[in-house]
Amino acid sequence: MPVEENLTQAILLTFGTAMVPVLELRGAIPVGVAAGLSPAVACVVSVLGNMVPVPFIMLLIRRIFDWLRGTRLFGSRIDWLERRAHLKGRVVRKYRLPGLVILVAIPLPGTGAWTGALVAALLDIRMRHAVPAIFLGVVIAGAIVTVLTYGVVQLF
Repeated sequence: MPVEENLTQAILLTFGTAMVPVLELRGAIPVGVAAGLSPAVACVVSVLGNMVPVPFIMLLIRRIFDWLRGTRLFGSRIDWLERRAHLKGRVVRKYRLPGLVILVAIPLPGTGAWTGALVAALLDIRMRHAVPAIFLGVVIAGAIVTVLTYGVVQLF
């Protein structure tokens, strides 16, 4: 297989993985490095992929939640998810945009761009303020995960 094809596949795999909730760039950067990308390229591609869902989440999540809340299958899950987002949003409520950056920047499960976008939408933070804060948090998390991934790769 030509090198360009392998590179394209690695980039698409990394980009797509970064858009998946829970995995986000915490999973995408190691996947990209394992697929043959340099840590820096894996980080940039992951940051870009991780940011794709953010505006859609912020614009549509309330409507989706309202629609799903009316169903037997998802009603209680939506309530649980909103409670969880409000608990995660305590730091954001207290510190506003710096709190949103911190929430997104910590590369642990339950944090990240998806959670940041959900919290921002539920706290009515305007998109023009939330998206740059989420982006900064994603860049910080990307740098942390890249350094950790690079360190683990160097061990082997």
